[in-house]
Amino acid sequence: MKFTEEHEWLRSDGDVVVVGITEHASEQLGDVVFVELPEVGTQVTKGDEVVVIESVKAASDIMAPIDGEITEINEALVDEPGKVNEDPLGDAWFFKVKPSDDGQMDDYMDEDAYKDFIG
Repeated sequence: MKFTEEHEWLRSDGDVVVVGITEHASEQLGDVVFVELPEVGTQVTKGDEVVVIESVKAASDIMAPIDGEITEINEALVDEPGKVNEDPLGDAWFFKVKPSDDGQMDDYMDEDAYKDFIG
């Protein structure tokens, strides 16, 4: 797994990258009550607003951590947004993206560096 300074995680899964938010981010948000996901087939550029999350505390955006095409979304989060709080590093992934350049994940932190970052 790799981690961004925006508290997203990225995990390679074959030729796609799975994207979610970290436990730290889900704790900061509080109880998530709404998730708006992108459409499959959407082309994204690093930094594009891709997901909207609303919690009891605030609304937040998830940005695309890499360039590529959205290949799958986690539809379960639309009906059960609370999963983001229950299992942020597992079942609560947001989307899968096929990277336009495989080296893009090299720019991000490993788990130890992320723990130091939030330390």
